[in-house]
Amino acid sequence: MPPATTDTTRERIIDAAEECFARFGVAKTTVEDIAAAAKLSRATVYRSVTGGRDELIMAVVLRDLRRFLDRLAERLRGERSVPEAVVEGTMDAIAYVRERPATAAFLVPETAGHMQAAVARAAEHVLAVCCDYVRPHFETAQRRRMLRADIDVEGTVEFLFRIITSLIVMDRDREPAAQRRFLHTYVVPVIAGP
Repeated sequence: MPPATTDTTRERIIDAAEECFARFGVAKTTVEDIAAAAKLSRATVYRSVTGGRDELIMAVVLRDLRRFLDRLAERLRGERSVPEAVVEGTMDAIAYVRERPATAAFLVPETAGHMQAAVARAAEHVLAVCCDYVRPHFETAQRRRMLRADIDVEGTVEFLFRIITSLIVMDRDREPAAQRRFLHTYVVPVIAGP
């Protein structure tokens, strides 16, 4: 069997990190745990991921973010209404994160300090990834006068992701219909106008 490529090894390590974060929690997972789950030596993990645990945290977050954004982009292509795209996209994001313990773990108080440090170093990158996915849809909506003309894509994406994060972290146990009403009442007007 040929030796694993660097990309294959890195993916294997990221898979193991995601599994360990879900099993042990982000704060309690060590590089040793990740190496054991990946069935690799610690030295191989450190050679493949030079940024250590913080780089692995970001790699897991970014990979999961891209998975969600692929789904979101597909939804946005099919939506005719900006309010419905905002509401249903937000509902999808909340459900997506809640179904993934490894991703949800990054938003709970136990890991907030560690996650904030990792995300702070890559905040611009995360925002750029999000904007790249939704920019074409928002620009099209602005040209069609379906989106407020005075807002920019980056600010809008940041606002939406802050809303989504707060709705995940501060779960008020609303029924889906009540959550949709909340979004239509308070979030949609900020983006689409009254």
